[in-house]
Amino acid sequence: MNETDTSRPTGIQAAHQTALDDGRFLIQRCNGCSRHVYFPRELCPHCGSDQLALVPPSGLGTVHAVTTVRRKPDAGGDYNVSLVDLDEGVRLMSRVDNLPPADVKIGQRVQARVKVENGQGLVVFDALEGEKA
Repeated sequence: MNETDTSRPTGIQAAHQTALDDGRFLIQRCNGCSRHVYFPRELCPHCGSDQLALVPPSGLGTVHAVTTVRRKPDAGGDYNVSLVDLDEGVRLMSRVDNLPPADVKIGQRVQARVKVENGQGLVVFDALEGEKA
């Protein structure tokens, strides 16, 4: 890699992606106001503190909204895009991976996990059977 390469993220975003690539999901917790933050930032959006630490969340959450993206079967088929509210109070855009897209419902309880493909980690969710908020 060229030392002047600026195409890769640096700082907190790089630390977050490195953790994902290693199979670890982390969010930030502010040491100033004790609130959680996601997506990683340099300053707390709640109180302005720069005292943010990366911490593992419980990973439990609730589907806030969901839509189905339609694709031809030869392009991979349909998939869902979901907004998930983690119990820690942050919202993520991701997908629920263990159900057909039409079966993902608002209010459904889910558990986060990191899926690593081609060396790059991303957060996806699995529905918890029979649980609804």
